[in-house]
Amino acid sequence: MGVSKLFTAAARLVAALALIAAAALPASAQSSGGNQYSMQEIVDAGHGFFGSTSGGLAKVVERAFESYGLPNGYILGQEGSGAFVAGLTYGEGTLNTKNAGQHQVFWQGPSLGLDWGGQGSRAMMLVYNLPDVNSLYDRFAGVSGSAYVVAGVGMTVLVKDDLVLVPIRTGVGARLGINAGYLKLTQQPTWNPF
Repeated sequence: MGVSKLFTAAARLVAALALIAAAALPASAQSSGGNQYSMQEIVDAGHGFFGSTSGGLAKVVERAFESYGLPNGYILGQEGSGAFVAGLTYGEGTLNTKNAGQHQVFWQGPSLGLDWGGQGSRAMMLVYNLPDVNSLYDRFAGVSGSAYVVAGVGMTVLVKDDLVLVPIRTGVGARLGINAGYLKLTQQPTWNPF
């Protein structure tokens, strides 16, 4: 099987898994409320953060809102990752919420799969069904790859029970393939990805 056929098959698998995750979400992910963010608020925050590289941001955010509804938090930060079959990701940023303010957050995690390369990214993570800030500090499993990409801006999905993270990334580097892994979000930085 050629690399292009393998990559196409991997992209289809990731897209199918993202649709399955969307179907499994409870109806509460689609509701609106005073502590949730509108699409315009998220796009404005993203444009201010991503700057000139945010050409596809509005389309990716629109796709996230179609699938998951209104988030009640978002994280803006930076991350670095690299892989040669096994990979590691490290990042840090700020959680923004309407009812609990801002909180610093760090994330790290391993991955394993048909994946190689490295990249540095700016990341916006949409947070759905966050009952309180402490619930965020846990492990979120998912499948990475090109689940949805527009103009260099990509979106993946990570899940822990009813809590859903939708990382939206843009950055420099080259990373090709598909992997399964998790991100562990913590209050303090750590080198331990497990």
